[in-house]
Amino acid sequence: MSYKIGDYTRYHKSPRMKQERALRNKNRLVALRNGQVRKGDQRQIDHRDGNPRNNTPHNLRIISARSNRKKQ
Repeated sequence: MSYKIGDYTRYHKSPRMKQERALRNKNRLVALRNGQVRKGDQRQIDHRDGNPRNNTPHNLRIISARSNRKKQ
């Protein structure tokens, strides 16, 4: 799949992508404040049901980046 530079930046500037990025950052910040993750560690927030918009606490878990990439 090939993207033009303008298409790529336009996609990431879209309101939907900004909102999703803000939710990912918020989830990471909450985990950081709770002591579940540390800055620079290789752990990520995983959505158990695979839906990135479902950010309920019981749907989120902390797993290694490697495990999270294997899922996809």
